[in-house]
Amino acid sequence: MAVEQPTRTPVPPSGDQTRIHDIGYRGYDGPRLGRAYARRSLYSQSLRGAYGLGRSLKSKVLPMLLFVVMCVPAAIMVAVAVATKMKDLPVDYTRYAIIMQGVISLYVASQAPQSVSRDLRFKTVPLYFSRPIETVDYVRAKYAALASALFVLTAAPLLVLYVGALLAKMDFAHQTRGFAEGLVSVTLLSLLLAGIGLVVAAVTPRRGFGIAAVIAVLTISYGAVSTLQAIADAQGSTGAIAWIGLFSPLTLIDGVQTAFLGATSSFPGGAGAGPSHAEGVVYVLAVLGLIAACHGLLVRRYKKVGL
Repeated sequence: MAVEQPTRTPVPPSGDQTRIHDIGYRGYDGPRLGRAYARRSLYSQSLRGAYGLGRSLKSKVLPMLLFVVMCVPAAIMVAVAVATKMKDLPVDYTRYAIIMQGVISLYVASQAPQSVSRDLRFKTVPLYFSRPIETVDYVRAKYAALASALFVLTAAPLLVLYVGALLAKMDFAHQTRGFAEGLVSVTLLSLLLAGIGLVVAAVTPRRGFGIAAVIAVLTISYGAVSTLQAIADAQGSTGAIAWIGLFSPLTLIDGVQTAFLGATSSFPGGAGAGPSHAEGVVYVLAVLGLIAACHGLLVRRYKKVGL
């Protein structure tokens, strides 16, 4: 009896095994927004992230707390000035950021690594550069975002002081001039600290290491400079005090505002220990040079990372 043999499906030649399936993807026909839009988007996202906006509740706690801590002393000063009918504020606008430098340093230390460490840790930087965005665009967006966040942190209490002074009916012209000088001071401070914070944080993808490194750079430099200035003052070398101030970011800003913004110096030795106008020019050049150097170092760093 014949046994029925199963039919075999013919095997196609190896060259016919490739198939193209249409699964419904469509090409993008919209406008190509280009580098400028990418820069703005990265800036906006980084600025929001500096205050925890668009992130978890845990990420909002520290930056918002530091913002409140910056503004509360200013509000208390305003309340006292209004209640006692003072003729002037107890603290100059240019002095406020120097007094609150600990809070500002802590903010830089916490947010500079947040801005760059995750991109380094998860190796997403090359993905940015796969789009129409260059290394310099990435660096400038991150730099501008952190500097803007710092400006908001340092300018908000000055605005509280200014509004309070006007409510207390203090001299309008004097308060407006002081407020403008304070804004110039915190603008330079924001640019300088943002650059230094990002350069230090970009060295390591570990956020914890970045925070510790930024705190160490800012506190050790200020502590060392203040100690050397105190030693110079004790030994009568008052001429060296101003030059020693060139080696710390916070004393640099202090020197600039003392020389050109009518501020009272916090250097040892009192008001006379601050830099003169000629020395102040060196301070300004040092601040601008550091800002440019930080930008250049960041561009070089991310050119290597993006390869």
